[in-house]
Amino acid sequence: MTRPQPWPRQSFPYLHPTPTRWADNDVYGHVNNVTYYAYFDTAVNALLLARGVLDIQTGATIGLVVETGCTFFAPAAFPELLHVGVRVANLGRSSVRYELAVFRTEEEAACAQGHFVHVYVDRDTRRPTSLPAELRAVLEGLQVS
Repeated sequence: MTRPQPWPRQSFPYLHPTPTRWADNDVYGHVNNVTYYAYFDTAVNALLLARGVLDIQTGATIGLVVETGCTFFAPAAFPELLHVGVRVANLGRSSVRYELAVFRTEEEAACAQGHFVHVYVDRDTRRPTSLPAELRAVLEGLQVS
């Protein structure tokens, strides 16, 4: 199997500033692997909240993560300001595959990159539902070819 190459910073239409925290470091002196998934989730949801297409309290549609993965290239550690790149790789009727990359300050290549898939469901029934038009429009603006 061929190891993936780090994605470049310029291939992401949105970058979310993400300061590391003291608690992010593990006993080996770098950000623990599970913390990258929290960075991914925070970047996507912060973007959707800022664009006005996510109502975490009362929205009728919610996104559930059904798949995720991450590849690591170089360590990050506290204290550092990271940037998490967000782009949309695939947009379906009720789902979206996000590609995400973590960049250290001033570095053009990702130190970690990954993906997750949201399936959008009705909040009450938890059954898949079509993406709301406003959400779809925001996600289309994040698509890359």
